[in-house]
Order: sequence, then structure tokens, then C-alpha cells
Amino acid sequence: MTREENAAPEGKILVTGGSGQLAVSLSILGGDEIVRIGRPEFDFDRPGSIAAAIARYKPRAVVNAAAWTAVDLAESEPEAARRANETGPALLAAACAEIGVPLIHVSTDYVFSGDKGAPYVESDPIAPQTVYGTTKASGEIAALAANPQTIVLRTAWVYSAHGKNFVRTMIAAGARNPHLRVVGDQIGNPTSSDDLATAILAILARISKTGWQPEYAGIYHATAQGETSWHGLAVAALEIATRFERPMPEIDAIRTEDWPTPAKRPRDSRLGCDKLATVFGVRLPDWQATLTPTVETILSTP
Repeated sequence: MTREENAAPEGKILVTGGSGQLAVSLSILGGDEIVRIGRPEFDFDRPGSIAAAIARYKPRAVVNAAAWTAVDLAESEPEAARRANETGPALLAAACAEIGVPLIHVSTDYVFSGDKGAPYVESDPIAPQTVYGTTKASGEIAALAANPQTIVLRTAWVYSAHGKNFVRTMIAAGARNPHLRVVGDQIGNPTSSDDLATAILAILARISKTGWQPEYAGIYHATAQGETSWHGLAVAALEIATRFERPMPEIDAIRTEDWPTPAKRPRDSRLGCDKLATVFGVRLPDWQATLTPTVETILSTP
């Protein structure tokens, strides 16, 4: 097969996930190259809408940023979570395979138990502890099986200047309360949706340049460099907020047991991202480097 025969077809990048953080970041950073869709046009609860969207837009690549992300609610609504995180992505991957285009499917650190005690690499066995993690793990397998041109990107602790996320929640809480309690014994890699979007666009640029290569397929980890706890992230964000004359609340680090939730959280879900750098030459920046401009944007936007 020549490079011309294997080159990505003309078309735009179709991004699912509607108004989600990553979809919005991709839309902003990708500009006219991005077509962003969501409900009701594209809905994993309406399987017919999946193939219809692919047929309508005829994209050169698809990024699946749509998912059931309500981790605790998934425990009581497992079938809905499965439709969004497994069945839907499988159908989307199959639709991409029908027209021969690559799919980048976004997954999560929750496919791991959090008990390794070191950053997880892509070859580590998965051991999800929740309905959310289980359905996302199944979605990875299903997407890879349905389309040989599938890249799974596992990410974690996503935040941004838009949408609902931990950083925005802490800034709002810090403005209202002089005393906060935040879990301090869960460790991970806070990741800006803008940095993740930049990485995805770089991957797609490589594919457009070289055409799809068999070695591109598979699972990759894509998080910011560096690590912290939820408590550490809250402290860092609120310290930046003081530059905008926001008060600095007292923030107590508490144990996971002190903040019970329906779904178990992984204690240590750090992800090693060397494979992404090796194959695509992509490495996300340190989480602290991006947190500052993100908080500044949140506080300077009316």
C-alpha cells in the first residue's frame, strides 16, 4: 500500500461529547478543523444517531469525548453507563471502520485499582473497582475490536476553565467558605483539557502526515506530568486565586474514609506516559504549569 493510498481522507475531525470539557477545548484549539456534536444529534442512547452522524459529516477522523462520567450515579444506573461507555463506543468504532477512518477514544485511570504503588503503564493488568471503571474498560476493548484504526487515550483528573470540574468547584467553594476539607490520600495526575486537546491534535496531525500506520493502534496514557493529591490540587488552585484578591481558606487534608462515596476511588492512579512520547513524540506539560493560566482565566472571565 502506497502512502497516498493509506493517507487520511479529506474531511474534518468529528468530536463527540457536545459541551464537555475536552470537546470544547478541541473546538477552540482546532478551529475550523473541528466539528463538535452532541445531544440530541448524537446520542449513545439512540444508536441510529451514531452511524447517521458519521454518514452526514464524513470525517477524516473521530474523537470520542462522549461518556457517562457521573462516577457515583453509575453505581445505581449501570445499564445507562454501559450504553454510554461500552455499547455506544463499540458502535461508533464500527461506523468509523466502515468508512476507514481512525478513532481516538478517550478513557480513564479508573480502569485500574489504584493499588500498584507506582505509575501504571499500558501493559499493566486492569482491575476496575467501580461500574464506571468497568464500563470504560469494556469500552476500550470493544472499540479496539471494532476498528483496527483505534487509539485509546487514558487520561485522568481533567480540569479546565470551562465546564464542571474539581478546580472550578474549589475556587467557588473557597470564595464562600473559610474552611474546606479535601481528600489528601488519593494521588493522581491533574490534566488540563486544553493540554489533552493539544496532544490529540498533534496525534491527528501525525496521522494526516504519515497516513495510518499499524503501530499507531492501541492504548496510550495521556496525562500531565507531575503528581499531587486532591488536597494538593485544591491548595495550589486557591493559592493562585489569592492573586485576584480571593481569600485563602484553611484547607484540611482528610482521609478517603472521611468522605464516603458510592463508588470507590483509586488511591493511586498515576499514569506513566512514555509510550505516547515514544510513538507520537507527544508529552503533556507539568500540571502546575497549566493550572496557573487556567485559574487566571476562570477568575478573569465575567
